[in-house]
Amino acid sequence: MLPEHAEGITLLFSDVEMPGETDGFALAYHVANRWPSIEIVIASGRVKPNDGDLPEKATFIGKPFSAALIRNHLREKLPDGKKPEPLKAAV
Repeated sequence: MLPEHAEGITLLFSDVEMPGETDGFALAYHVANRWPSIEIVIASGRVKPNDGDLPEKATFIGKPFSAALIRNHLREKLPDGKKPEPLKAAV
């Protein structure tokens, strides 16, 4: 999906643990290297990243997390021109 639609994707939000052979850490590196304009958030409630597990631009969020935490993080990280309307609204 990414190769066909990357220009319209602003954010990758993924869990570390995914079905198949690729985990969220590998996905984060792949996206960061190939599409550097995409913001990356990786989450997990069971796995914590070690040094070097994530690209520098990626953010890790531990579970459980609240909607407010995610909303505030996205307000901070996403460029103004790419924020959806709900994130542009006053806090």
